[in-house]
Amino acid sequence: MSILDARPEAILFDLDGTLADTALDLGRVANMLRFEEGLEPLAMQVLRPHTSSGVRGMLHAAFGLMPGDAPYAALSERFLSHYEHHLCVETRLFDQMPEVLDALDDQDIKWGIVTNKRSRYTNPLIAALGLAKRAACVISGDSTPHPKPAPDSLLHACALAGVRPEQCIYVGDDLRDIQAGRSACMKTVAAAYGYLGLDTPIERWNADAIIQSPDELLKLLRLI
Repeated sequence: MSILDARPEAILFDLDGTLADTALDLGRVANMLRFEEGLEPLAMQVLRPHTSSGVRGMLHAAFGLMPGDAPYAALSERFLSHYEHHLCVETRLFDQMPEVLDALDDQDIKWGIVTNKRSRYTNPLIAALGLAKRAACVISGDSTPHPKPAPDSLLHACALAGVRPEQCIYVGDDLRDIQAGRSACMKTVAAAYGYLGLDTPIERWNADAIIQSPDELLKLLRLI
């Protein structure tokens, strides 16, 4: 059953852990910093759950640091400098996601991207993935004053795409995605194939639906 009574006007996707698997590139950068600090690399299964939290999550996983800790600011700048030069080495769309986007295009359903990643990194990554000219909107964490879990970036995406929030679905792999979508009066889909974090279990996010793979979104939309 569709989670909307009518055909959706747009599907909006989170980027890291929902649309694209960026964990290997972000994890590599985290281990580059550990190498520079004389530390052994961490396994990807240790780093992967923190990927959706970006540099904050990766530095916490790699060094146990939080914003405000003395070394955090300098390591953050080094992390982002490395990442800027390794944005799309192994990053790929998740399996089945190309077919999902093709199906949305075929049905003339708009789709866009709303991420907390800064535009400095979002825009070249989206271009490298070949999506820049296809997406109805690409909204980054610095596109509005308040990133997710605030609804601002999602509402901005709707304004740019010319759609109504209540007729949109937001798909994300982090609790903040679902909180932002609900605050924007959108239906929400939790991507269980993503990174998910280590805190609140996905079943307690209060999403309207949970999908185990990208193609399940098409079933929700009654496109397959």
